Formats: sequence, structure tokens, C-alpha cells
Amino acid sequence: MPSLRPSRSLLRPCRCLLIALGLLAGPAPATAQIGLPGLPQLPGAGLPQRLGDGAMLRDRLRERLLDTTELPRRVPSLDQLRQALTRDLLVRHPAHLEPDPAGFPAVRREILAWSPSAAGLAAATAAGLAVAGRQDMPELGQTLVTLRVPDGVATAAALAALRAADPDGSYDFNHVYVGAGASATSPVQPQSGQTGTAASGEVRVGLVDSGVDVRHEVFDAARIVRWGCEGAARPAPHGTAVAALMVGKSGRFSGAAPGARLYAADIYCDQPTGGSASQIVQALAWLAREQVGVINISLVGPANQMLGRSVQAMVARGHLLVAAVGNDGPAAPPLYPASYPGVVGVTGVDPKRQPLPEAARGPQVMFAAPGSQMAAAAIGTPPYKLVRGTSFASPLVAALLAPRLPSPSPAQAAQALAALAADASAAGEGTGRGVVGQHLRTPASAFR
Repeated sequence: MPSLRPSRSLLRPCRCLLIALGLLAGPAPATAQIGLPGLPQLPGAGLPQRLGDGAMLRDRLRERLLDTTELPRRVPSLDQLRQALTRDLLVRHPAHLEPDPAGFPAVRREILAWSPSAAGLAAATAAGLAVAGRQDMPELGQTLVTLRVPDGVATAAALAALRAADPDGSYDFNHVYVGAGASATSPVQPQSGQTGTAASGEVRVGLVDSGVDVRHEVFDAARIVRWGCEGAARPAPHGTAVAALMVGKSGRFSGAAPGARLYAADIYCDQPTGGSASQIVQALAWLAREQVGVINISLVGPANQMLGRSVQAMVARGHLLVAAVGNDGPAAPPLYPASYPGVVGVTGVDPKRQPLPEAARGPQVMFAAPGSQMAAAAIGTPPYKLVRGTSFASPLVAALLAPRLPSPSPAQAAQALAALAADASAAGEGTGRGVVGQHLRTPASAFR
């Protein structure tokens, strides 16, 4: 039987890393997948054409780096590796992306405004900015406005001028999020006919990620309501794996809540760029409209005023947002949305309940769940792969919380967290309130 230990000679798409020309793909999803015993590896090599593919390549490489006797020396370089991936993403998509002053990727020449005042819009017009989009979000009580920066004006300079002209307003870059697992897309709009009516007492759980391959056998009996991509199906490896861990079920595999209805928002749609703050905000507004109590977000990126305000609004409504804390290493700065107040930050642990060496540490960690040496659904052949990363621990926690919070409620959200904490197994430093879902790890032995 082939070893499950990652091969150093192999580098293929999964969740985030790839080294080539010293450059790599940007803040991408946290996914490292390894072939199951007797099953071939995922096809494909070279730098990814899509943001989501680059993310999985990064994690693929990260896992190999971590699975060595030199681990203590290598861990501190993980953040540098993510920065290299970011540089490559920016080099590959200069027409679509640009760096913010801290180096995080953002949609080129776009500024987001959170319910701007008349004075703020007047200041934007005076600076030559044009309104490129407007999304009313009555569920959050706000409006998201996208402003286009004219040629010849630096986005950072335009943003600084807007903030100075309207200090009470909220303006920011349209950052791209790919940190714990995703694909990429251009802005998506809510599509009519993509909503679902939940039956009384039905368990619902939300997902903000890349597309789900509903043709996979684990979803044969699943109830999935989709949003995004103008109604088109754009399945991607990361979204498929995360969704399977939440609601999938087959003869040899089971997710954490196979009977739940999944509300899946694809914010990537197989586009050159995507996973932007504006897309995440719109997806959250849709999930609020659908009254989905628990939502998983296996993505990471920088702090962003629009994302932070939408998270705050969702938490105030009584939603539980569950997010992966990221895989940049224990000494890395906090990543978002997991680090926002009220968000349920999740780290990953190995079979011995020890935090993954690459997992982030800090007060943002609320729970830990299996994040390595377990199987999940894959696109193509083989249909299952081993996965690794906080990206895959987060959906387990979300699915465990979903039955405890069928619809948004601040009081019930607090009770759900307390109940899950009571069920958690005590573990070492870096696991928050403890480890949950150890029984949900589908081992490689199930596929022998």
C-alpha cells in the first residue's frame, strides 16, 4: 500500500502552495490533499490559472514542508511562503488585482463604501470616482457601494482622500480572500430562483466558499441550495471537499451533518480573480435573508472595514459565523474573518489532538477539530482525497453547531456555543475551548 506520507517530488493542486520561479499564488485556501492508498494523485502541475487552484497548491506544498524532521526550523517561514504566493498572484493577474499598502491582494481600482452618506458620495464624485455597483442589503440594514478609481489615480491615494473627506464614513479596498480555501471570481449578484424554503424544524447550514460538485456520490441524497455565478454550476475542489465534510454521505464516507440542508454561496465562479470582500458581504446578506443560523467560511485575508461591519451585523442578528484561523504558522499575525469579535475561530488538530504545526495560534481560536489524516470528496479520479488544514476543521464545527441553532438568535447562539464547549474534550494549548468532532475523521483505512 502506498504511503500516506506526502512525496517531496510531487506538487499538484489542492489548497494553496506551489513554488516556481520563486513566486507563488496569493493568500489562498488552506488545503493540502494527498492521494488515498491505491488511488492516483490529482492531475495537474505548474502555476495555477485560477486563484482557487493556487490556494490548494500552496497547502499541498506546505504539508510536505511540515512533514519533515526539520519542522521546527521550517514553521517560521510559512508566512514568508504565503507572501511569495501573494506576489505571484499579483504578477499573474495585473489587470485584475493590485496590492494594498500591506501587500494583500485587492481588486484593481475598486473601493468599497458602506452605506455612504450624500457628502461621501459627493466627495467621491469630486475625486473622479464613479459608482460601479450598488447592492442594497435590507437584511443587514445597509448598502454596499463599489466605487471605480479612474486611470492615473492610485487606489490607495483615492482611498486616503475619501477617508479624509468623510471621516465618519467607511471605505476600504475590495480585498481578495483565499486564505483557508477557495477559488476566485468577479462580483456575483443574488440570482432569483436560487432561494429555498426550509421546512419547520429543518437543520440548515451555510457555506461561503468555491463551487460544490453536486454530482459527487456523497451529495446524492443531499439538499443543496446554491447562490452565485448567475445560476451556473462552477464546481471546485475546495468547496466540494468542505461541503462534503458538512453534509456529504456515501457508503464509506459521512460528513458531520448529512441530513442538513446546505446553503452554498460560490464567491469564486471559476474566474481569474475573486473571493473579494464585496462577494463575501453579498453572500452573507443572502444567508441572512434565508435565515441560516450557522455559516462556515474557510477563507482568510486581511482586516477589511466592509467585511468587519457585515460580520458585526450578522453576529448581532444571532448568526454563528464559523471560520478557519489559517495556516500561516503559530507566530503569524491574525487573519480574518476568524479574528473578528464574535466569530467562532477554528484550528485543526491531528489524530493525537495536537494542533497542526502550521495552524495559527491566539485568542481567535475558539475550538479545534480534526484537520489532518482524513478523507474528503474530490473532483474527478480518485473521488476521495486526504485533506489537511484548518480549512477542513472549520466545516466540522459549523455542522456540529447547526442543529443547535436552526435560525438566527443571539440567545440560542450563546447556548449553542456553551453546549458545544461542554461536549469538547480538553486538549493542550492552542485548541481554545477544546477539541470537538474527533469521531468525524474518516480515515484512509475506510478506502482500503
